[in-house]
Amino acid sequence: MGQVPAATRALRVLRFLASQPDPVPLDRIVRACALPRSTAYHLLNAMIAEGFVVHLAEEHRYGLGVAAFEVGSGYSRQEPLQRIARRPLAALVDRVGHSAHLAVLHGRDVLYVLEERAPGRPPLVTDVGVRLPASLTASGRALLARLPAAQVRALHPSADAFVDRHGRGPRTLSALRVLLAETRQRGWATEDGEVTPGLASVAAAVVDHNGHPMAGVAVTFESPDRESPDPESPDPGSTGPDSAAIAEEVRRTADLLTRRLGGTA
Repeated sequence: MGQVPAATRALRVLRFLASQPDPVPLDRIVRACALPRSTAYHLLNAMIAEGFVVHLAEEHRYGLGVAAFEVGSGYSRQEPLQRIARRPLAALVDRVGHSAHLAVLHGRDVLYVLEERAPGRPPLVTDVGVRLPASLTASGRALLARLPAAQVRALHPSADAFVDRHGRGPRTLSALRVLLAETRQRGWATEDGEVTPGLASVAAAVVDHNGHPMAGVAVTFESPDRESPDPESPDPGSTGPDSAAIAEEVRRTADLLTRRLGGTA
């Protein structure tokens, strides 16, 4: 039992390093992982010895080692999350009639790892293998809302960390924090036209037994607030799908996957 806290701290450090675009100094690791400096130093040395971390002595920074890459490659080969999520995602599409996808956090981006397209729906920009800024996507916001504030801050250290696709979305850490607070209060994340004009998405996070966000489940549909509905559509005067009802179905699916991963919905 005495080794469990050390193992938990080591995994926390690895998770933080994996979220960074570049190697980071020791002080950043200490702050982000809430560790005493001496503890972080000893953990890093142990992980260096096992190949999970490398120390760039000239730059006074730490990054992921080859062993971490091997673990990540093994995960990619096995695709356990995709296997668990495939049928629930297909069932979600059947219930709501719109395309759904599964995304994971990769630095300050989200990486789309699974898509279930509804019959007759056009292809989306969120195809498997595509990366998009987490701050602009519903999936990304659902995941960021479950991270510690220090980690969100580390991922977005300046205005340069924010991407502008269509003139919408947060451009500062303060604006992002407001969106994440709204997401936590609401219970799901939203975006409307920030990824693709005319399309909106709702998403909920899948968490593990530690409450850490593992993936975001999202559904994308025509924006209810479109100013110019398609005159060729069956009901051009319609206000679009019920986003709140879709969000509840998304949450149900995310909760199901959370329980399958050993988390608490």
